[in-house]
Amino acid sequence: MQSKESCTDQSPRAKEFLDRYPEYASTTLLDDLRATEYSFLDENNHIYLDYTGAGLAAHSQHEAHRQRLRHGAFGNPHSVNPTSQATTDLVEETRSRILRYFSASADEYTVIFTPNATGAARLVGESYPWRRGARLVLTADNHNSLNGLREFARRGNSRTVYVPVDGDELRTWEADVVAALEGSRCSPADWLAAKGFAGGARGRRRGLFAYPAQSNFTGVRHPLSWVGLAQDRGYDVLLDAAAYLPTATLDLSSSSGGPRPDFVTVSWYKVFGAPTGVGCLVARREALARLRRPWFAGGTVRAATTGSGRRAWHVPEDGAAAFEDGTVDFLSIPDVAVGLDWVARVGGPDVVATRVRCLTGWLLDELRALRHGDGGGGMVVVYGPVGVWGRGGTVCFNVLDRDGVVFDERLVAAESSAAGISLRTGCFCNPGAGAAALGITPAVLDRVGRARAESNGDLEGALDGLGLTIGAIRVSLGIASVLADVEALVAFVEATYRDRVATTKNLPPRGKC
Repeated sequence: MQSKESCTDQSPRAKEFLDRYPEYASTTLLDDLRATEYSFLDENNHIYLDYTGAGLAAHSQHEAHRQRLRHGAFGNPHSVNPTSQATTDLVEETRSRILRYFSASADEYTVIFTPNATGAARLVGESYPWRRGARLVLTADNHNSLNGLREFARRGNSRTVYVPVDGDELRTWEADVVAALEGSRCSPADWLAAKGFAGGARGRRRGLFAYPAQSNFTGVRHPLSWVGLAQDRGYDVLLDAAAYLPTATLDLSSSSGGPRPDFVTVSWYKVFGAPTGVGCLVARREALARLRRPWFAGGTVRAATTGSGRRAWHVPEDGAAAFEDGTVDFLSIPDVAVGLDWVARVGGPDVVATRVRCLTGWLLDELRALRHGDGGGGMVVVYGPVGVWGRGGTVCFNVLDRDGVVFDERLVAAESSAAGISLRTGCFCNPGAGAAALGITPAVLDRVGRARAESNGDLEGALDGLGLTIGAIRVSLGIASVLADVEALVAFVEATYRDRVATTKNLPPRGKC
């Protein structure tokens, strides 16, 4: 696609784009990389628009992995032999590289390797000191990986409170965050404990506040200032950075004056495509010390007995090692450092962010300009911000027929796939933002519940019977995106759905939601 319309192309469309988004011209390096490091896209005539689902790895990243394995021998790190030491050195170097990427002090933060951001969230949820009177505060705009924390809170007799999504842009208002955090007035003793005047380091916490830096549904960026807002009210803060980091930086240094969350969850394949199966929990050491794991495993203990009663004891490892169950993926973890170096080589997250911001603005402009013929209405409804302020490169929408009826996203999924376009459909594991976007109120959910009961638990049949729209289309842009990708999507939507009537016949089953 780069050869058709790069930022240096002189076609009228490209000129119009550059007139509107001149800063795009500063990202020309990425055009060159599209033709070389990401050549597999154009070789296969493929339009990739699912960067929120997964990033794309460059040829150089795969080659670095191949060369490392070709010229080295690496063994299980839980030993002191030469191959074990080689592995340990690479893993620890990667741990340090990640801290440098976040400008985080090793004295304050540590890195725990997990399979993904979901695994990182689970570590916090299962180990958090839930108790009666503690609170879990969640934004309704959350991935299910954070929504699931409420099950741990419930088992610990803690209350879960949701902050609503509101407004045309599907944002969360700070006043609602404050109200949810403060809840009912706490006792003077609890207030003193939360402020750190009792009970050790920072005292007894009021609970956990968990939210995403960027919505995986709408691309909305929630203020990072909420981290300090919650901490000042006695909460630990878990920041989901999975959708945010591919096009943004997170500075955890004490000198930056920025947010310093207690826990940050990361999936590295979303940032630079490879390795898959490696994420991490970046945790403040003092917050990590408050966690208590509900079990132990190989690699997490210094010693353990097989006795019973008082003879059943174990001695946990210190710090990160107490949370890395079994043997970490030591052949893939070094690829995280390779990926971070690759991002630095292309100019860093700021260059990627500039490109994605420009393409996102153009995509929004073009989608909203689509019209049915003969003075018909708009062809697309966008969920979330329609401009580039306060958002990332994720755009969520549905396509409307000439009568304003929504084309089922399952139809769009099938037809876009046939056209060689990779996008995402459904509700993207974010039921809160999905409900707000699609107008699924509590009353509507009650209707679904009754219909499901009447159909013997058949959720698919209940939804079809009610004629509800419960899904949307999500496209997202990233490091290898070019103007032609956006143009191809817009052309597909216009050519396929202009003046067409929506139908619900012969639709495949719904995917996960």
